[in-house]
Order: sequence, then structure tokens, then C-alpha cells
Amino acid sequence: MSFRWPNKDPDEQLDYSVDWSRFLGSSVTISSVQWYVDNSTGVKTAINAGETVNGIQNVSQTSTSTVATINIGSGTVNNDYKFYCRITDSSGSQAERVIKLRIKER
Repeated sequence: MSFRWPNKDPDEQLDYSVDWSRFLGSSVTISSVQWYVDNSTGVKTAINAGETVNGIQNVSQTSTSTVATINIGSGTVNNDYKFYCRITDSSGSQAERVIKLRIKER
């Protein structure tokens, strides 16, 4: 199952988040977050703060105990990007969510 964020204009720089609170429950928290995006050949590629992959940029990223946020810039018009948010929680478990983002001229 994948999720979808609202469309983004290539000139915008916006925050997009994944709320893990329902998954984590009341006693477990996020320990670390890693973001990935598919590169131009469709291979899942790590994208760290300040990096650009396949024309889209991870400007910065933050997390709280339950929410992972990525600030995204650029992107190619009419391209659908597939982002992956992988967390490790305080119990040592890992989980990943896939989120689609379409770049659309506004």
C-alpha cells in the first residue's frame, strides 16, 4: 500500500510528513529516519539532506518522536516520484512507508 502527498509545483519548496503515531503506539518513539526516492532508472536510492536525485531535492529533514518530515524542492513537471520513509523505533524495529508525489505546474 502506498500513500499520496498533494501535488507540488517544481518552483515550490514544501514540507511533507509521515505521521507514525498510530503505528508506534503510546510507548515507542522514532529513533532514526532515512528517506529514499527512486532514481531515473527506478532504483530506490537514499536521499540525504542537501542531495538531489532524479531532479528532486531533499532540502532538509527533521523528525519528532512520532512524525518524520522532509522539505522537498525542485522536481520535473508531470513526473511521479516515489518516496520511501524508513524509520527505526526505540525498540529496534524498522518500518517503511511508500508515498507518491506528483510534480504539477500550477
